[in-house]
Amino acid sequence: MDDALEAAPFPFPAVQQRDKRGKPVYPSPMLANGSGPAFIDADDEAASASPEPDRPRKIIHVDMDAFYASVEQRDDPSLRGRPIAVGGSRERGVVAAASYEARKFGVRSAMASVTAKRKCPELVFVKPRFEVYREVSMAIRAIFAEHTPIIEPLSLDEAYLDVTENLKGLETATEIAREIKTAIRERLNLTASAGVSYQKFLAKIASDYRKPDGLFVITPRMGPEFVLTLPVGRFHGIGPATEAKMARLGIATGADLKSKSLAFLQEHFGKSGAYFHGIARGVDHRPVRPDRIRKSVGAENTFERDLAGIEEMREHLQPIVDKVWSRCAATGVRCRTVTLKVKFSDFEQITRSRSTAVDVGSRDDLEGIAADLLRQLFPMRLGVRLLGVTMSGLDNEREEPRQLSLAI
Repeated sequence: MDDALEAAPFPFPAVQQRDKRGKPVYPSPMLANGSGPAFIDADDEAASASPEPDRPRKIIHVDMDAFYASVEQRDDPSLRGRPIAVGGSRERGVVAAASYEARKFGVRSAMASVTAKRKCPELVFVKPRFEVYREVSMAIRAIFAEHTPIIEPLSLDEAYLDVTENLKGLETATEIAREIKTAIRERLNLTASAGVSYQKFLAKIASDYRKPDGLFVITPRMGPEFVLTLPVGRFHGIGPATEAKMARLGIATGADLKSKSLAFLQEHFGKSGAYFHGIARGVDHRPVRPDRIRKSVGAENTFERDLAGIEEMREHLQPIVDKVWSRCAATGVRCRTVTLKVKFSDFEQITRSRSTAVDVGSRDDLEGIAADLLRQLFPMRLGVRLLGVTMSGLDNEREEPRQLSLAI
């Protein structure tokens, strides 16, 4: 894509409205049936009405570049330019995050530390500092809030922003994305990649397109054709297992996915079939949800080899707990129920849960509960191929402030 096209503005800002209850409604991205403009309630993610193609939303997805590792390199000059891994360096340690210098050697998050060290003998391990990462995340969020109140955090290091109407009155979403990237660089000495589009699916793809420190725009005119060229593994919502299943069905690219009927996709992928059918056509109706209340927050990891001992499992449990807690910290949610998921080498799966009288108050508390649930399962009859942790029964601490901040 040339620079002129990349910087192309979204031509018509959408009119912002409120419904009869006084709640904000936002225009959804594309017409599914060719009819006139409509609006969808911010509380109804499943709504399918959408406006005219010449009135798209302006959505930015911002994703920090190698966030944990970049913060460590920023704060310790001796680490700059070196391959580093945030995580444990011991034999049973796990990589929580890797710098771009380490990624060149094939080092990835959730990789066993011994494997990472084998791939990159010069790898430097750094102990994670999650309190620091949370502080930096809040500073990034404050930069977002200078431009729009409509922010949907996904984790400590990424978020969607709806800038259809923005607080600074800037003409294009591309200009807003550049300002955000510049502010992050100048104030925090970190880099971010941004994707700009008329819907969440394509904005997320765009943010990953020119990493690190990238900015990429997918306009409404480009969207449907752009999707056709992508391997399905690049699609948000299609993980390794789903990608492998699609490969068995002869689906390797967006064009292959588009060739399949809705009935076919629903038959093979259940409720996700409708989502896959839409994104293959460049259609994603989901609004940015600043007031979204999650029913649960979880993460899991399938290991390269089966785990056996409790210490080994506890070591691999830590980055999973880190990911779950960072998501809760980013969105201000708390919970009273922790669930541990264990899948054995024969693929049998079990879960164990514990509810507390008060909210789980810290990452260490979460790890302690998860580790205790794990301990109670020993001795185990087989090795473990997957561990997962979920927090549920969530209360959103920021729900009311977010509602009050939506001054449209």
